[in-house]
Amino acid sequence: MIKRYFFLTTLLVFIQTKAQEIDSLRQDSLHYNSLKEVVLTGQYNRQSVDKSVFEVEVLSQKDIKMLAANNLADVLNQTLNMNIVPQAGEGRSGIKQFGFNSEYVKILVDNVPIVGDEGFGNAIDISQINLDDIEQIEIIEGSMGVQYGADAVTGVVNIITKKSGKHDWQITPFIQEETIGNEYSFFDEGRHIQSIKIGHNFSDELYGNILYTRNDFQGFLNNKKGISYYNRARENDSLRGYEWLPKEQNNIKALLNFTDNKNFKAFYKFEYFTEETNKYANNANSNYNPSTETINPTANDEIFTSERFYHHLNTSGKINEKVNFNISAAYQEQIKNYKRYSYRLKTEEKNTLEQYDYNTRKGFFSRGTFNNFFDSDKANIELGYETTIDAGSASGLASQNIEQRTKSNQLNSYSFFASSELEPFKNLSIRPGARVIFSSKFNPIMALSLSGKYRFKNNYQLRAIVGSAPKIPNYEQLYFYLVDSNHNVQGNENLNAEYGKSIFLHLKKNFWSKNYELKFTPKLSLWFLDVKDKIDLIVIQNAPLAYQYNNIDLYRTWGTSLRNSINYNQFTATLGVGFSGQSKILKSAGVYNDDYLYAFQINSNLSYNIPKWNTTFSTYFKYNGPQQQFFNELNDERETVVKRGKIEGYGWLNASVRKTFFDTNFEVTLGARNMLDITQVNTSVIGGGTHETSTGSQLFGYGRSYFIKLLYNLNF
Repeated sequence: MIKRYFFLTTLLVFIQTKAQEIDSLRQDSLHYNSLKEVVLTGQYNRQSVDKSVFEVEVLSQKDIKMLAANNLADVLNQTLNMNIVPQAGEGRSGIKQFGFNSEYVKILVDNVPIVGDEGFGNAIDISQINLDDIEQIEIIEGSMGVQYGADAVTGVVNIITKKSGKHDWQITPFIQEETIGNEYSFFDEGRHIQSIKIGHNFSDELYGNILYTRNDFQGFLNNKKGISYYNRARENDSLRGYEWLPKEQNNIKALLNFTDNKNFKAFYKFEYFTEETNKYANNANSNYNPSTETINPTANDEIFTSERFYHHLNTSGKINEKVNFNISAAYQEQIKNYKRYSYRLKTEEKNTLEQYDYNTRKGFFSRGTFNNFFDSDKANIELGYETTIDAGSASGLASQNIEQRTKSNQLNSYSFFASSELEPFKNLSIRPGARVIFSSKFNPIMALSLSGKYRFKNNYQLRAIVGSAPKIPNYEQLYFYLVDSNHNVQGNENLNAEYGKSIFLHLKKNFWSKNYELKFTPKLSLWFLDVKDKIDLIVIQNAPLAYQYNNIDLYRTWGTSLRNSINYNQFTATLGVGFSGQSKILKSAGVYNDDYLYAFQINSNLSYNIPKWNTTFSTYFKYNGPQQQFFNELNDERETVVKRGKIEGYGWLNASVRKTFFDTNFEVTLGARNMLDITQVNTSVIGGGTHETSTGSQLFGYGRSYFIKLLYNLNF
């Protein structure tokens, strides 16, 4: 693995040293390096990263293009302090940040949280977030409860979409073909993506576009035999179906953006998304007919469908040419449907056995901010509000009372927040803030923060982010209901909200060579995260066995990371190293375990641009070191105990070449994902003392894959 990576590194450095360095390229490079990244997340107004009180990591269009990323999972898979958690058996992908799962990371699109399977903004399937219209992705690490409310415990991921076009008409189609491991054909295997975007400037003030994308993932067989497989000699060999489930996504987006270039802007966004995931039974029934001595094999298969509507209206500008305002209102609706049917393998006939909506959401969200109330270079105040009305149903997939299964519930919250940005001295900026959250089910909750930035005389920048964020129980934890002859798992409407707080320190500096051709930026980060009253699923009854969500746990994690970036003419490189420890205290059954389990990560990116060839070479590498994890298990006395699990380390390497033709209007991207061919990663469970009691494996990838993407920009 290491030899392969260093070979690619050496190759790119060789190309860099042999390429011609003419004066015009130097000037272009200097101009490029002098540009400042502009960010929105957590800011009063759009401003450069350098001026932001918060430390914001920006993933640009360039990063997205070089990865040929189709969804958010493709991008975050290479991000330090984040792990993608694939669920191959369900066709989903979640994330972990600092050891906490998706429920603790606030995912936003243009500052609006997305309706997820379990409520607004969290625990969503990130493979459903399409990136075809993305300007950039902004990440802030640390509790952001004042700025973004409940559930922003470990951080915020804000996806900023494109809202303008440079030409009168822009028509941009693209296709992408990709192998799934070593499996590919034009129709039945691999991944097939088609997309087209049409944008038009109706006038100097009005711009609109519409976009359609189809993503057809045919699944990964690996050692499985597909939908038509049946072996009469070995009827229950569990080889039917797929290891990674096939699914098809269709996404329609539309935008209308108005700008008067003075004191008012507005845009309206619409999105309609569908997804169909097919789950095939591992075994088929022979249905042997003794009178005819024939078989008619059938299998009970399943289809999971998702349908999501998204409406977002935003207005921003100035009141009386002074006070800045930014107001968003969004309505979202999501329906997840379950269908079970009997499939006849010989005739391909389907007979529906059961069908119903098992998870629905209808939500309204509104956010407004107001600032710049008075003229001052030393102080600014922002006032804001948020309203969330989230209604829906949540249930399991077992046969049960239909009235209970489709029971609708509602969870509303109303927030008011205020913060101020002060500059008492020339090199010091501080931002205190507070938010109060009123909920239809919980007592008022407070979130507090105090952040600051200090610039030393030698241009070192020190940022401190101290904040808190509550986490309101999600729909599953409150209302989940799965009771039948084999299961008893229920939500708990008496849960308390969790409370998370964090401290982050960031120290960085930009180093320049005398001729400004070389830029080196190291950044050292330290953090501590603490979550109290953490919700977990515990045993509440041994005979018969029953589970329920309760406030029982406390989680703590601390860590450090060092990120480095280098820009030299057309060469760019990044290297990051992270080390963290996680502690879990389980209060149930009198069990306490406050040991820290440690893990580390390394990520790196190398890219080299050859302007006269209009070509860019890139590699992205991330190594996740061995991870120890806590989990709960029943012992022989049916008491809940804490055990340690371990996942072995693995590396993820992507590489690509992107070339443009015809005055950069035609783009071709060739590349490979998962070049180290990761499919399964070994896991182990530690029993009593230091003895390993069991081993296994966990699916993480579907092997080395190759892709080609063809994109054309027709502008007139």
